[in-house]
Amino acid sequence: MVSTEKIRSFPYPFGEHDVYRYSNNAIPLNPPIAIEVTETYIEEMNLKRELLKKHPERCYYSEPHTMDAQWEALDQILHDLSKYYPETFKLVTNGDQWIFNNLHTDEKYSFTFGDSTTLDEEPLDFAGRHVQEDLILMMQRDGDLFLDVGQLCFPANWSLYFDAGMSFKEIHTPIPGFKSDSLDERILQFLMRIEAGSPWWRKNWSLMAGNILDTSLETFAEWGQARKKVTKENAGEMVHFRVEVQKLFRLPKSNGILFTIHTHMLQLQEFIQHTPWLEQFSAILKELPEFITDYKGISLYREVVLEYLEGELKKR
Repeated sequence: MVSTEKIRSFPYPFGEHDVYRYSNNAIPLNPPIAIEVTETYIEEMNLKRELLKKHPERCYYSEPHTMDAQWEALDQILHDLSKYYPETFKLVTNGDQWIFNNLHTDEKYSFTFGDSTTLDEEPLDFAGRHVQEDLILMMQRDGDLFLDVGQLCFPANWSLYFDAGMSFKEIHTPIPGFKSDSLDERILQFLMRIEAGSPWWRKNWSLMAGNILDTSLETFAEWGQARKKVTKENAGEMVHFRVEVQKLFRLPKSNGILFTIHTHMLQLQEFIQHTPWLEQFSAILKELPEFITDYKGISLYREVVLEYLEGELKKR
């Protein structure tokens, strides 16, 4: 039996309407914290570090000109950890001499802020090894944003290796309707107007056949086939609700944008224990246009999930 606390803390992604469409649903972030530590911290840190060790080429990418922005991102993340989780993360700074303690992993680091030779990894890579979030830095130049740095271990069906160095619009070209409705341009303009000290956040959702966090394009053969095995009988156990909490921070010195992505998973049979969620999600999935179900990768098992949800509704 799943705990009430687990359901209560799950980032439910829908508003008041029983219809879902792509939109810029970002809202101001308050409190302005870039990261969140949950009960799955150790499990996800172990998985992250294993992926970074085995697949560094697809889990980390950086351009040489991004070092200043990386240090700014590290500054924010380590200070957030020590400020919001003081029992398990300690940060002591004396000018440029920093000492960081991660009591979860029993690790202690001493380094010179701004001097990359004093860390074993680049600053963003180092910071990402202590948080559950994937970390992306979009650098702004020539009236556009470019993915110039990223540590990505838990992607939802995309590839850092493929998208590295691309502009915002190029990255989002595969999303149906994004370009024809000028949504890409409107969101790009919104992002470029984000000001330092005024972060934003949004939630994005999908369904997943299985509970694999690393659903990168490179590993599609390992997780994609599971979508063909979903039935009405096993949907509640096999299918997971996947929500990304995405936060956006303007870095004041480098003018880059720090994009943190925390992925949450909840088994569908746990998700629907809260009856209002069951009722609304059933309505949304039933109405969802085909081009969205195709892009989210749920077309193969949408109908059996609907049958499962309708069966559960009859029991309430």
